[in-house]
Amino acid sequence: MLRFLIPLLFLASFATAQESVVAGMSQNRISISANFDGSEILIFGAIKRETPIPDYAPLEIIIAVSGPDEPTTVRRKERIFGIWVNKDTVEFEASPSFYAVASTNPLNEILSVADDARFSIRIGSRIPLTVEEDNQLNLPEFRDSIIRIRENQGLYSERESIVTLNDETLFDTTIQLPSNLVEGDYKTRIFLTRNRQVIDDFETTIMVRKVGLERWIFNLAHERPLIYGLLSLTIAIMAGWLASAVFRLLKIS
Repeated sequence: MLRFLIPLLFLASFATAQESVVAGMSQNRISISANFDGSEILIFGAIKRETPIPDYAPLEIIIAVSGPDEPTTVRRKERIFGIWVNKDTVEFEASPSFYAVASTNPLNEILSVADDARFSIRIGSRIPLTVEEDNQLNLPEFRDSIIRIRENQGLYSERESIVTLNDETLFDTTIQLPSNLVEGDYKTRIFLTRNRQVIDDFETTIMVRKVGLERWIFNLAHERPLIYGLLSLTIAIMAGWLASAVFRLLKIS
């Protein structure tokens, strides 16, 4: 029986490998200027095949856009003697500064738990729980706090059933990028799934860069922190003096 099963499994895996994704974007570079108020990226593509479309399960698309990772500290406050104080603190080594997931159908229906963990596709899977083993805190609760806060800021989103797929060949969707983006490379991954299993993936990058005055201030703050601090202090003093002068003039008149 085994000698018949092995060739069948080989043929099944070979047939699955015949589907691959080819994709593009309306733009792969975002410029953050002083008046930047967000942007919308159109992601589109097609399925390349060397065999006929399989009929045993529908094809599904998942698109994930991830901003640069950054360490994140989560603190839980507790009221003691009428004063709110920080009680528990958890530090996550890396969490994406931005994360958006879009799919053709609900993720629970088109993605297995094993492949979600393998490729870190859903938001919760994208934030690893890497802390000391003897920590007795409820770590998923702290991770959920990161997700909730950044969802409210427009930085995290899972938008199901918004990817359009025509004839299991052409697909497209839009990803909204908010105004409070962090500069860096935004990894864009596209997954093909059948029967809740990932059969192919494609990766590209959206470059987000500061330009103009924003770029000059950013470079000054990171490369010349002393000059940046003195300049900030000078501007603050001048602004205070100017406000005081205007107030005196108004008072005299």
